[in-house]
Amino acid sequence: MVIKVNGDPLTLAGDSVSILKLLTMKNVEMPEMVSVQLNGEFIDREDLENTRAQEGDDVDFLYFMGGG
Repeated sequence: MVIKVNGDPLTLAGDSVSILKLLTMKNVEMPEMVSVQLNGEFIDREDLENTRAQEGDDVDFLYFMGGG
């Protein structure tokens, strides 16, 4: 299957992948500090393990940074 992660195509085996596994596969450091959107909808942190990306989905990892 092919999905987009932060706008870049990603080819994966199988027909779906959990968002939590995707965070691990993409080596996201401090995933507790990342918000995730699936097809433009924010995913609750407690749903990351059970929410699955499928063929053609768009996944965005949003990193919030403080500043001054």
